[in-house]
This record gives sequence, structure tokens and C-alpha cells, in this order.
Amino acid sequence: MKGKFITLEGVEGVGKSTNMEFIESILSGSGIPYIKEDFDSTAELLLIFAARAQHLQQKIIPALNAGTWVLSDRFTDATYAYQGGGRQLSMQTISALEDIVQHGLTPDLTIILDLPVDIGLQRAAKRSDKDRFESEKVEFFDRVRAVYLNRAKQNPSRYVLVDASRPLPEVQEQIRHVMKVVL
Repeated sequence: MKGKFITLEGVEGVGKSTNMEFIESILSGSGIPYIKEDFDSTAELLLIFAARAQHLQQKIIPALNAGTWVLSDRFTDATYAYQGGGRQLSMQTISALEDIVQHGLTPDLTIILDLPVDIGLQRAAKRSDKDRFESEKVEFFDRVRAVYLNRAKQNPSRYVLVDASRPLPEVQEQIRHVMKVVL
């Protein structure tokens, strides 16, 4: 008998992860073998850089050339942190892909919102269902944070650490101070 290919789709917050677990329990309870399609770490890395190349060419570079400031929620530092540190992929491979895709383009300023891993995981747990990163073990996030902190230490002229464990008004005051310097 041929297996079935089942997919779940929908926007963020519709309950894909919760319902995937529910479907898994139904299949397990029925004795039906199944697999979950997950990205291989290298495939994940290549997909990230493919999307980044497209985004750079269509949005970021034209905006910068037009004199428009670009704000980005994560960029290549996240790749070094999550794929390099967390998934333990080769930093040299990430660097080579960065060179190919970005041609030396790096952010002028990177604000790292930093807090202890346990606090971050507690906050994320309150937000929603865990995604594929949030489902990782604490050690994964310790490696991620270590990469961010190391990158900031290596290039203090580009990176600013903001203590995100503080109350939101204090965090935003730290960011306001950083932005005053940049403006």
C-alpha cells in the first residue's frame, strides 16, 4: 500500500505546529509509520542565502542607493549565530556564502538585544507554539548567544549590545540613545 503525503498550510498563529502534533498522535495511535519533512541544516543555510540574495537585489540595495534607510529584523549575523553556532555548520562556509551573496555589503549598525537564554525561552514560551528553532535545546541557544556576543566583541564599532532583560521602557531608552548617535 502506498503512503499518503499530507501537508498543513496557513499563516502564522493558525496552529500548524499544534495540529501537526495532533496528526502525529493519530498516526502513531493507528500504528501508521510516518516521517516529518525537515530541512537538512545545509539546505536550510542555502535557502536562507538564496532568499537573502533576492531580497538584497530587489529591496535593500535599491533602497540604500535611493538614500532610504533599511531596517531588518535579522540578517547575516543571525545566520552565523543560528546555523553556525546553533546548528554548528562551518563558519567558513557561511563566510564564503556571505561573500558570494553580499559582495561586502554589511549593516552599518547592528543592535543586539541580549538577555540570558533561560529568560528568552520563558518569554518565547508565553508567545505561541514553538517553531523549529524554539524547539531546540538550551545548549543550542547558548551557542547562538555566544556567537552574537563574540561578533559584538570582535567589531565594537558596528555592534551595540542592549540589555533586553530590562523592562521595555528601559530597553527602548537604550535603543533611543544608540539611535541618537547614529542620526
